[in-house]
Amino acid sequence: MLNMADDTFMRLAVQKAREGIQNGQTPFGACIVSSDAKVLACAHNVVWLTTDITAHGEVNTIREACRNAGAIDLSGCTIYSTTEPCPMCFAAIHWAKIKRIVYGASIADAQAAGFNELAISNRVMKDEGGSPVEIDGGCLREECRALFQEWKDSGKARIY
Repeated sequence: MLNMADDTFMRLAVQKAREGIQNGQTPFGACIVSSDAKVLACAHNVVWLTTDITAHGEVNTIREACRNAGAIDLSGCTIYSTTEPCPMCFAAIHWAKIKRIVYGASIADAQAAGFNELAISNRVMKDEGGSPVEIDGGCLREECRALFQEWKDSGKARIY
């Protein structure tokens, strides 16, 4: 269930996505917060910068959070993602033992913007894979969806 703090942390993810857009990257950002409301990491997608197709915002944020925590176990943490995580990112979230996913825009929103998303929801992956992760979607959805248009209007938009 979404709460007021979720808006605050999602706005950090939105800010990171905007930073990525300004740097010629795609409009995806994420933020990981510990159970005691400490921000462990915020990052954006750097697929084009690194020529690494796995350099999604969520994966970059997990990598940074693990370094900052000095551990690969992020139990109790929440990840805020501007868009519903793709299957690769969902799996990384599961393996990092992140407790909860909060996302804004949906996979369908990303597809509508032209991204080559696999049309499998986090809820289906959770149910089919038996993951304990909690999922709350639609947090600041319109703000997160607006990132796609900001990205298109940036003059730097490239699809992968």
